[in-house]
Amino acid sequence: MKIRNSIQDIKDEITAYRRSLHQHPQTSYEEEFASGLVRDKLSEWGITFEDKIAVTGIVATIEGETNNSGKVIGLRADMDALDIIEDVTGKPHASKIPGKMHGCGHDGHTAMLLGAAKYLKENRNFDGKVHLIFQPAEEGAGGAHKMIEEGLFKRFPMDAVYGLHNWPKLPKGKIAMRSGPIMAAAERFDIQISGTGGHAAMPHKTIDPIIIGTQIVTALQTLVSRTADPLDPVVISITNFNAGTGAFNVIPDSAHLSGTLRAFTPEMRSNMMQRIHEVAADTAKMLGGSAICEFAAGGYDPTINTAAETAQCADIAKALVGEDLVDTDVTPSMGAEDFGAMLQAVPGCYIWMGQGEADETSHHNQGLHTPQYDFNDDIIPLGIEYWVRVVENTLGR
Repeated sequence: MKIRNSIQDIKDEITAYRRSLHQHPQTSYEEEFASGLVRDKLSEWGITFEDKIAVTGIVATIEGETNNSGKVIGLRADMDALDIIEDVTGKPHASKIPGKMHGCGHDGHTAMLLGAAKYLKENRNFDGKVHLIFQPAEEGAGGAHKMIEEGLFKRFPMDAVYGLHNWPKLPKGKIAMRSGPIMAAAERFDIQISGTGGHAAMPHKTIDPIIIGTQIVTALQTLVSRTADPLDPVVISITNFNAGTGAFNVIPDSAHLSGTLRAFTPEMRSNMMQRIHEVAADTAKMLGGSAICEFAAGGYDPTINTAAETAQCADIAKALVGEDLVDTDVTPSMGAEDFGAMLQAVPGCYIWMGQGEADETSHHNQGLHTPQYDFNDDIIPLGIEYWVRVVENTLGR
């Protein structure tokens, strides 16, 4: 692994920022502490920026030693935290805000991009311009979409954009990516079922919405197993099923289902959205009731890496950590990431950076979005070095 000394030298400084961010987690569009820290450091280092984009978002700009190419790229880090009660065992830098924690490593992403900002400002060994995107509200609130709606790519035109995420399932020091879909699209839906309630002793005089709901759940899984191409993955999960008031002898007159749809291709996503509507309505009608399905606004696009940018990122990673530690055809995740919206607008690549330790009980090996998770500070220099190399290679002099 070839990390330059000047980046190793700032590890402690950047780690301190990361741990401060971890202690002050804030959720979507409330990231005032993170935004404030980023602004303070950018100002201290003489880096120009614009703030209050999508409420708390920031875009900083660094120009190279030369700008003969006219090329511009973007590097993105998310800043928001989660509504999780943290397991503070073994974490001296644990959250100070009850019920909130950095359970996905966005504190680390922000810190690594800050480290890259500091280095790039001091060593402008590139030809062109780089925009550093500090994004709010990745966790379900569509911060990337909001930044784009507020003119991200019009105000800051870019030829390509790049993102990274720590990945506990990968060993520390390993980097993974793939051309094409790496993370799925995600849509949230609600199904409201209407029937006719009555006494549990006389079900023949009711239209039982619970029965309708169970049939809808089964039918939705049949959509996946019998109407979707097995080579084009899709997942439909019912995550809530609510009916009744708690009375043991009353059949309710309504029920409510909610869940998620996940797919890798726009075609499968669109087709399944239509089929879920049809299955809900037709199943309820068949059983004498009715059902209305609604999809929440702001669904996440699939994260689809473009071929040329992915190949370049793979070469950069191989030169940095060695070919044996780079997976260029990693199995994609059915999880969703709003960076996909940025890749719908411009070419780019999203990579995973391993942070797992040999000790399986380590906080760094725990799953994202779990109370036990913690970002691995050991990968901070690697993340900074990777970002610097992306800039120096894509904007080579």
